[in-house]
Amino acid sequence: MGKTENLFSREAIEKIKKITGDVRTCMFCTNLGEKPFSSTPMATQQVEEDGSIWFYSAKDSDRNADLQRDSAAQLIYSSQNNEEYLSLFGEAVVLYDRQKAEELWSPLSKVWFQEGPLDPNLSLIHFKPREGYYWDTQHGKVVAFAKMAASVVVGKTMDDGVQGTIKP
Repeated sequence: MGKTENLFSREAIEKIKKITGDVRTCMFCTNLGEKPFSSTPMATQQVEEDGSIWFYSAKDSDRNADLQRDSAAQLIYSSQNNEEYLSLFGEAVVLYDRQKAEELWSPLSKVWFQEGPLDPNLSLIHFKPREGYYWDTQHGKVVAFAKMAASVVVGKTMDDGVQGTIKP
């Protein structure tokens, strides 16, 4: 088993920014009290200095309806390329803020919202993480793979992983 490093405050926020910046798309989970819960791929638009995360969302989506009933949400980021994984639990609020929508706007967003930041079906989701967990490598993917390969040859565990809780 690898090393455990629990991260708090600024370190936690920096880890959130790093992984969400590398991955950008997460599985956004709502309706957490039900089986099965709802899960949708969502593109991260921005991570704030406090670790909160912004998303675009369709006003008429099931996700927005779920959040109106219960604001609890879980975000799951996974980057196999970088061997980085992040799970965040927190509260998500649906907002209608034209100025913020314009600030976050990118040309790619037009795929989902044809009328731009003024699209009548565009809403924002502001997610505030309360806690989470991450899995990463200490020395990068190449070193981690080399250690795994050596582990098989010598018959000894050589885990380069690092993991821990995150509390912004």
